Amino acid sequence: MNLSKKLGAEFFGTFWLVFGGCGSAVLAAGVPELGIGFAGVSMAFGLTVLTMVYAVGHISGGHFNPAVSIGLWMGGRFSAKELLPYIVIQVIAAIAAAAVLYVIASGKPGFELGGFAANGYGEHSPGGYSMIAALVAEVVLTFFFLIIILGATDKRAPKYLAGVAIGFALTLIHLISIPVTNTSVNPARSTGQALFVGDWALGQLWLFWVAPIIGAIIAGIVYKAFFEEK
Repeated sequence: MNLSKKLGAEFFGTFWLVFGGCGSAVLAAGVPELGIGFAGVSMAFGLTVLTMVYAVGHISGGHFNPAVSIGLWMGGRFSAKELLPYIVIQVIAAIAAAAVLYVIASGKPGFELGGFAANGYGEHSPGGYSMIAALVAEVVLTFFFLIIILGATDKRAPKYLAGVAIGFALTLIHLISIPVTNTSVNPARSTGQALFVGDWALGQLWLFWVAPIIGAIIAGIVYKAFFEEK
C-alpha cells in the first residue's frame, strides 16, 4: 500500500475519532434530555475507533493517534520512515475535525466555547485533579492502551477481533479518566481542541503530548521484550 493511501486512511480515521468523540462531549453530553454523560462520551470514543479500525485499518494499520504510531514503532511493528508523516497527518486531521465541530457548535444560539472538550489538569480537570495525577493517569492508561493494541494485533491473537478489543479498551480508558483529564491518551486529539480554546488549554497541552508518548514508548519496549514471539 502506498504512503498517500495510508495517510488518507489515517486522516479520515483520526478525523472521525475527534469529531465523534469530542462531538459527543460538546454537542450531546450537556443536553439533559439525552443524558449520555461520561458513559456516553466514553462509548462514543470507543465506537469511533472500533468502526474506523474495520473501515480503514487494513489500509493504514488504524493508528489515528501519534502515541499509537510511536508505540508500534518502539514495538517493532511500524516503519520509522513513516512515523513523522503519520503524526503530521493525524494532527492535521484532529485540527480539521475540531474546526468542523466548532462551526456546528457555534451555530446554536447562546453558544459559549467553554472547555470545548479540551484536556486539562488542576482547575481545568473535570474533577480538579492535580498535574501529577493527570501525568500518571495519562502515562499508565496509554501504556495499557498500547499493550492491548500490540496484543490484539499480534499474529497469534484471534483474527478479526482486534478492533473490538481496541474499541472497548478506549471506552474503558475514558470511563476511568474523563474525571481526571477529560481523557487524552492521544496528542492529536488534545491539540485540535486546545487550538480553539487557546489560553490555558495551550499552556497545558505539553502534558498531553509528553505523558502519552512516555506511556507508548514504555509499552512498546515491554511488549517487545516480554511478549513478542522470538
